[in-house]
Amino acid sequence: MTAAPTSEVNAPSQHFEVRPFDAPVGAEVVGLDISKPINTEDFTRLHKAHLDHHVLVFRDQQITPQEHIDFSRRFGPLEIHVLHQFQLKNHPEILIVSNIKENGEPIGLGDAGVYWHSDISYKPNPSLGSLLHAQELPSEGGDTLFANQHLAWESLSPELQWRILPLKAEHSYLAKYEELRAKNPWRPKLSQAQIEQVAPAVQPVVRTHPETGRKALFVSEHFTTRIVDLPQDESDALLAELFAHSVKPEFVYRHKWAPHDLVFWDNRSLMHLAAGTPDHLRRRLNRTTIVGDTPF
Repeated sequence: MTAAPTSEVNAPSQHFEVRPFDAPVGAEVVGLDISKPINTEDFTRLHKAHLDHHVLVFRDQQITPQEHIDFSRRFGPLEIHVLHQFQLKNHPEILIVSNIKENGEPIGLGDAGVYWHSDISYKPNPSLGSLLHAQELPSEGGDTLFANQHLAWESLSPELQWRILPLKAEHSYLAKYEELRAKNPWRPKLSQAQIEQVAPAVQPVVRTHPETGRKALFVSEHFTTRIVDLPQDESDALLAELFAHSVKPEFVYRHKWAPHDLVFWDNRSLMHLAAGTPDHLRRRLNRTTIVGDTPF
């Protein structure tokens, strides 16, 4: 976490509630306005709730992009996404996630999250968490699914836990990029400079949460390409087994968006998936992503 601005340290409490979902992960925060100063005690409570529930849904946040950025920065420095084409004008910290086209061109990344993944796992320091703010929602579809990777790890057999605990895997942003471009001509071709920003990274197959000490699976169908030092066929078989296990229904919360929801999830604990939106319906959200630390 970063230090709060002096004006916020002693701000009045907002007396909000944290209401856990009847789900494997998640809680909603009701009665908090993040456009107003959040004092140290309240922020500490929010931070603990995020660690406890892994997904926090802040209801009815009618905030500006700068307020979105300022709140996100309370948790750490922010990523600038490699797809600079879809940065919000004058706010490079915000990635536009949208299927909307204006003047024949996409305004945002329309096929974000079509495979299960943890954000930025392809960098040496993957994301701590992401905050997605609803701008325009479709009348149907558009849900986001979250899978609890602590539960995925804890439910593995002791034999499989023992086998995978020392293993490392390669993560690559490019793993499915051209496959996605083939399906979606609006996804931009990467420049050489962009490709150089997303060189593959090697991560532990099982990571330890740096704040809670809990272990979690840390492989994804989107970005994980191979397990290091295993023959390809053995790596492929093991990854397929872990991918299928990690997203079993008993680990998953499905978020149905409401207007002005701000959803903050922990990329160290979870994977997520976009369930999809009908092509003829408009959807737009703004995303910030917090820089994390090196997995261990």
